[in-house]
Order: sequence, then structure tokens, then C-alpha cells
Amino acid sequence: MRDSAREHGPGPTNYDGELRSHDRILRREAAVQRHDHVLDIGCGSGQTTRQAARTAREGRAFGVDVSATAIERARELALAEGVGNVAFEHADAQVHRFPPERFDVAISRFGTMFFDDPVAAFANIGRGLRPAGRLVMMVWQPAERNEWDVAIRRALSGARPTGAAAPAGPDAFSLGDPGTAERILGAAGFAGIAFTDVHEPVHYGPDVDAALDWVRGFTSTSEVLSRLDPAASERALGRLRETFSAHLDDDGVRFDSRAWIISARRL
Repeated sequence: MRDSAREHGPGPTNYDGELRSHDRILRREAAVQRHDHVLDIGCGSGQTTRQAARTAREGRAFGVDVSATAIERARELALAEGVGNVAFEHADAQVHRFPPERFDVAISRFGTMFFDDPVAAFANIGRGLRPAGRLVMMVWQPAERNEWDVAIRRALSGARPTGAAAPAGPDAFSLGDPGTAERILGAAGFAGIAFTDVHEPVHYGPDVDAALDWVRGFTSTSEVLSRLDPAASERALGRLRETFSAHLDDDGVRFDSRAWIISARRL
């Protein structure tokens, strides 16, 4: 339930740092209220969950993630920051038995694109929402609209990716087409489905070395590099370094990105 980046965690770059420009928009669109009970799907190290808990100060926030390491870190951070109205569980939102009709809103920051059976998964999440409960999730728009994906694939392949298929495996862009996403959510029991364009940069680190270290941890990147012989791998890394140098400014290494906020209500 995660995009192609490595696990959340501390270090020169992490997932929360990469997406810092997106968080303000997710918080605004989620519009969590003081008494709300919030479900955070694919919560990672819990930043978005803790943010929701602070807003829902007379409610609660509950984060789930398939990474046990991320959940352990989320609990540590909540304790260190003194956020008491929050809980985390190592669980898969596709099949986890949520308390029925418990939550007012389910949120997700790029945590819903990798469901094996998305209709069943969203129906399962819907059962945890109260009638007319809201789903507010951020997902990537199609790959060709995301400069970070185009640039990284181009550097790794050594050629323009026009017409090239995306790497096999989990698809970070599976909900990028509004028609597809709308059909999935409608079949899962949601209505009032709306799309808000999000045009914010992703941040890959303060310098080229940090960006290279971060992006080498992407599943898609590591899989490509593992298939190359040592010399070809070094050439690909050299092209990545050149690409990151071209995207370095006073705010670090940044790439353009496009996402959707998809909002819907449970029937």
C-alpha cells in the first residue's frame, strides 16, 4: 500500500520529507473535525495520523500499514510527541476487520494504489466508515504527468521512455485515470466521487548525493539496477546523478509531480 519509495524513516531523506509539499493539501481537503474518528490507510511512520489526531482532539486517529517497521516507528514518534489520541496497527487495509461504522473519515497519502482487488479493498474500508462517512485519498496521476517518474526511467534506461511500458510489478499509478478510479469506488459502495488536481514538487534531498541514495532505495530503481551488469549499473547511476544535478536548486533536488485528491462518501 505504498508508492515505489522505500520505507518511511529517519535519515537525510525520508518519505515524509519527500512529500512535505503535499501534506498541507491533504490536511485541507480531509477537513478533519474536532470530534472525528479518523482512519489513516497506509500510514507509514504516522505523520499524517498524528496530524489528524491533533486536529481531532476530542476524537481519535487510527493508522494501519503493512510494514511492521513503519508501525513500530509510528508508535515511537507518537509517544515522543505526546500524541495520546492515536493508535497504530500492523495490518492490511484490504482485509483487516475494522470495527463496523466506526470512522467519520478515512484518509490516505499514496497508500491505496497497490490493492490486489481494489473493489474488495475499498468495500472493506467502507464497512469501517459510518453512513455517509468520507474517503479522502491522495494518489498519483498517470506516470507521464509525473516528471519524477519520467526522468528516473529515462536515466535508468539511457533513452527516452516514450512508448515504453512501466516496469512490471505494483503500479503506483493504478488510480491515476479518473474513469478507472470512479468505477472502482462506485462498485465498492461510494458515491459523490470528486477529483482535485494537486500540482506540487517532490523533494529528494538537500543535495545530489542524498537524492541518489534515496532513489536507489525505490523498488522500481533497485529492480532495474539489479538486472544490469556492473558497468551498465554504474552508467545508469551516472545518468541519475546528472539528472539530479539538473534538478538541484536552493531547496534541494526537486521534481515536478501531479496527483489527485479523490474524495467520496460511503453510501
